[in-house]
Amino acid sequence: MRQANGHANGHANGHANDHAKSNGAMKSTAQTGGQVAGTDHTRWRMKDDRGTQTWHYLESDEEVKAWPQSTADKWYLGMDTELPDLSPAKTPLQAIHNGLAFYKELQQPVGNWACEYGGPMFLLPGLIVTWYVTETPIPWHHKAEMKRYLFARAHPEDGGWGLHIEGETSVFGTAMNYTALRLLGVDAEDARMQKARATLWKLGGALKAPHWGKFWLAVLGVLDWDVVNPVPPELWLLPNWVPIHPWKWWVHMRTVFIPMGYIYSQRWSYPLNDLTKSLRSELLVQPYESITFIRHRNDISPMDNYHPKSLALRILFWFLVYIWFPYLRPASLKKKAEDHAWWIIQREDANSDFANLGPVNGPLNTLVSYIRQGPESVPFRRHLETLPEFLWIKDEGMLMNGTNGVQNWDTAYTIQAVKHCGLLQDPQYHDMLHRALEFLEDQQIPEECRDQHQTYRQSRKGAWGFSNRRQGYTVSDCTSEGLKAVLTLQTLPEFKALVPDNRLRDAIDILLTMQNKSGGCASYEPTRGSEYLEWLNAAEVFGRIMIEYDYPECTTAVITALHVFQKYDSSYRADEIAAFKARALDYIRAAQQEDGSWYGAWGICFTYAGMFALESLACAGETHANSERMRRACQFFLDRQMEDGGWGETYRSCETGVWCNHAESQVVQTAWVVIAMCHAQYPDKEPLRKALEMVVRRQQSNGEWLQEAIEGVFNKSCMISYPNYKFIFPIMALGMYKERFGDEELF
Repeated sequence: MRQANGHANGHANGHANDHAKSNGAMKSTAQTGGQVAGTDHTRWRMKDDRGTQTWHYLESDEEVKAWPQSTADKWYLGMDTELPDLSPAKTPLQAIHNGLAFYKELQQPVGNWACEYGGPMFLLPGLIVTWYVTETPIPWHHKAEMKRYLFARAHPEDGGWGLHIEGETSVFGTAMNYTALRLLGVDAEDARMQKARATLWKLGGALKAPHWGKFWLAVLGVLDWDVVNPVPPELWLLPNWVPIHPWKWWVHMRTVFIPMGYIYSQRWSYPLNDLTKSLRSELLVQPYESITFIRHRNDISPMDNYHPKSLALRILFWFLVYIWFPYLRPASLKKKAEDHAWWIIQREDANSDFANLGPVNGPLNTLVSYIRQGPESVPFRRHLETLPEFLWIKDEGMLMNGTNGVQNWDTAYTIQAVKHCGLLQDPQYHDMLHRALEFLEDQQIPEECRDQHQTYRQSRKGAWGFSNRRQGYTVSDCTSEGLKAVLTLQTLPEFKALVPDNRLRDAIDILLTMQNKSGGCASYEPTRGSEYLEWLNAAEVFGRIMIEYDYPECTTAVITALHVFQKYDSSYRADEIAAFKARALDYIRAAQQEDGSWYGAWGICFTYAGMFALESLACAGETHANSERMRRACQFFLDRQMEDGGWGETYRSCETGVWCNHAESQVVQTAWVVIAMCHAQYPDKEPLRKALEMVVRRQQSNGEWLQEAIEGVFNKSCMISYPNYKFIFPIMALGMYKERFGDEELF
């Protein structure tokens, strides 16, 4: 059913509340009936400075007049975009044009597309704790919108919070978000806080929090450090050949472990005050003074214990707590380990211009800079300047993104979606595509890291990252999709060749370093350590977090990028590229499960991975007609098609590794399946026509699609939002269907 024009990108599912929208102050009505005063959303502006995105609240009428609110700003904020109604679509091309008519209005002046990258509910509390303990003032408008968001995302029945916005209530989510609200000034006797507190107590209180929760509460001074399992920074002093050396860990674990280890080693806590003293009684189910904290290091609620600690890890923790730290660790080694951790943090800050890899190590590095050099130091002040790059505001309030954006990724895929529609040379999209090409040219990383090998960084010259160049991290699939998008445009006469051949070859050089022994590709760098390192996974709430793994999605991206490049330049490293592709295709074939599916690690779940895997097989010339693998994959999807023609699986598929059907079909997942089956050249158009009929019927009168269930995932258990997917992939699917079956009416 079509909705009123201007109903923007709020979740149709999940725990969002309805909000009153007006040109004045926003108010969020909590499930208990309370209200949180918000801000005037007409005063918010998103600034995009070469892909660095920050939100600004304009206090004066003069500022508002000088900086008009863009259509994109209005859409992000859930306001009426005032874009016109369009002629109802019946054919794929009509729906494509309607979708692009809306979506191109969301493009930033510098050429990229922006969006929220929310979903995880443990990020914002870490930032708020960091601001609180460093006594950093929080602007009133940030406070107001953060409170609105946290209350909007409370569970409608028990008042608690989960690991992510669709997750079940957990101790981690509830303890951390309750604490965040108290630090933001919400009274403990607020009815919603009482409800959340009662839920937390039923779950056992904060002593049942996982490792990261206990860590942040110890930093705040609410829990004693004895309750936190060890994070020894001296692991960085081990010889590189030692199997457990952190340089072998996944890059996100490394960058979190370094500052966490420094802070743990210092056992730094904020001095106790009236608020934190009160939080001790609010978060714990027994008097603080009666607790022997060291005995509760391994206590954890079943709701949080997704990856239980191994016996080996428990023994290691026992040794560190009872033998190493009290009796064997010399003060000189402690100092040396802390100094080395600080040196690595400084290099991370320099190599990312203080943007940092993500929203966990960013606040942690900020806190280390404060502890190490004080509140007036340059590193600390620079961190305070860059932390807002992780923040995003929407109709529900202000949240913290999972990175500092998805700029490169969404922009590269937008170009490819238009390609699959056959519209690259359509004059009405030339300016949009030209600006997108200019953006990608600007975002290719031009140089290697400082002290690259000493800081264990993957090569990056010629790479594209996930968000922007400043962040500075190579990602295999982002480099691949960036390269494909650039070649897609600048090989056409309508577009200038902005990226010269030497830089295209730099990207190829990067991609050829990304293959694992299995033939598959990981994300940021090839796998460095053994899967046995998962025995040391202390995070508890995440799975497959300690090392890089092979991913069908990343492997496909690299295969297809090499395939496209060879059509452009068949001579450069031709033998190496051919061998790489052959090994990678062998991995894709081997990764297919008996039922015909592939497991997805970055999107939910089997629909996402299947889209990529079938694209790989198509590059090798496999089709439904000549490949038993293709036929099994298509049948896997056909067996799960829903009555309305669509497909839908929940995030439980990611957690369990088994397809879990959604109660409703999902536009994005349906598009993924249609794309996959078009890659396979599935011969019967009727299942695909029926699927796209559903997709087009859900398109709004202004050309947009509404937000449905969450789309992305990381580490098996935490979901994350990709709001632009609801434009990119339906448009791509409609284009591929049109090219294969023609532009006849779908209904």
